[in-house]
Amino acid sequence: MSGRTTVVVATRNRAGELARTLTRLSTLDPAPPVVVLDNASADGTAAVAVGFPGVRLIRLPRNLGAAARTLGVLAAETPYVAFSDDDSWWAPGALTEAERIFDAHPRTGLLAARTLVGPEEHDDPVTPEMERSPLGHPEGAPGPLVLGFLACSAIVRRTAYLEAGGFSPLLHFGAEEQLLAYDLAARGWESCFAGHLRAHHHPSVSRPPSSWRRRAELRNRLLITVLRRPWPEVFRTLCTAPAAGLGAVPRVARALRGRQVLPEHVENQAKTLERTAAWPASRS
Repeated sequence: MSGRTTVVVATRNRAGELARTLTRLSTLDPAPPVVVLDNASADGTAAVAVGFPGVRLIRLPRNLGAAARTLGVLAAETPYVAFSDDDSWWAPGALTEAERIFDAHPRTGLLAARTLVGPEEHDDPVTPEMERSPLGHPEGAPGPLVLGFLACSAIVRRTAYLEAGGFSPLLHFGAEEQLLAYDLAARGWESCFAGHLRAHHHPSVSRPPSSWRRRAELRNRLLITVLRRPWPEVFRTLCTAPAAGLGAVPRVARALRGRQVLPEHVENQAKTLERTAAWPASRS
């Protein structure tokens, strides 16, 4: 085992899918160190994880959602961290190539890879949105700038991720990538799409209903707006999706305590994406 990238996997009650993902990761050359965060599973998830050499298991007493990934980043001893879900894994050569890109571009904090879905390996719908990002491809950047990504196909510079605070525990799951992308950009880190990096995603059959995911995303987009956007944007978001307000009520006080409006240049980028409807949705 070698390499300078740790793979972090947050999982809950998907022992079968986790076994497949860890098997795929173990075949990479070099095989990366892997940290599995077990979000209080009640099945055989822990037993699966400990059965693989090079995998460190961290069992959590309760489900922390996406924020569990931060514990994995903290546990990593490598400068770069790639995220996989329990139903996704990295293509051969992707992690090594990402290390090369990070080494050559010291202000790049996150690389968003191409996500190939299912046995047919078709592009996730988010991929073309990132590929033609209206934020452009600045000189010296490794790819188009993005303000959103899919966590299951993202690789981060560990120092940048921790400086930005990682995935917010306030959001649990749903659109959590958008807030992290905002916070990286606010601190001067670039998030870039790198289409020649590839991750595979075979969506689990054990997923919450799409209606539940949609409600979670609407709630979290409102909370993100409260956390980082000017008040007119908060009111506009609330008027556009009033039902999101009801779901967000229990968390609004915490969002207000953490409110820190984006720098002007990042706010302008967010508005550019909204005008072109080019902001990726979360796919947990």
